[in-house]
Amino acid sequence: METSDDMDAQPDRRPVPSGSGIEAKRRLRALCRHRRDELGQAYRDWASERICERILQWATFRSASVVFAYLPMRGEVDSRSLIARSPNTQWAIPRVVDSPVRHLVFHAYYPDRLIPHRFGMLEPDPALPEILPDQAGLIIVPGMAFTRSGYRLGYGGGYYDRLLGQSGLAPTLGACFQALLLEEIPCEQHDVPVGHVVTESLGVMSCRDAGSVAGPVPG
Repeated sequence: METSDDMDAQPDRRPVPSGSGIEAKRRLRALCRHRRDELGQAYRDWASERICERILQWATFRSASVVFAYLPMRGEVDSRSLIARSPNTQWAIPRVVDSPVRHLVFHAYYPDRLIPHRFGMLEPDPALPEILPDQAGLIIVPGMAFTRSGYRLGYGGGYYDRLLGQSGLAPTLGACFQALLLEEIPCEQHDVPVGHVVTESLGVMSCRDAGSVAGPVPG
């Protein structure tokens, strides 16, 4: 599948909606959701597969025995190919917990022990073994959009903000379509950037040295 030179090379520099952080994020989510829909399912499938290829070749992934991932919803980058192609990795996927405080609990991944969630994704059976964040060697983070400096636009629930705010975490990697790699995202005090971002066009990038590629990039 062909991609445009602009999509391959540069983050989106169109103006970010102005206003308060919460209101600007709300409007930006609507814009990003529209842009993601415009990509079409065929492109999203192709790009998701290419992103999985990029991750497979990344040294940090290859050295991690336990990886926190996710099952996609709402047109997100689909990581299921990555999971299927790495059977020797111990995978953990999140379950949403709303009480007493919104947070994520990660459980061992078993494809025949998944339960539909009202948000549209599949979750692990809560009876499966829980895996704690300090056991992970890598945490792959979904999002609607990211910046090269690692800031993330989520859906407003704060679930991943609480996870990323924990100290002593493993390396974190945001999975993002190139079309949704933005120049900037409105930030609030609780927002925590990921350490790396991966797109189908640019591969894995270190957010510490924003824009630099962090490992082999397939042609």
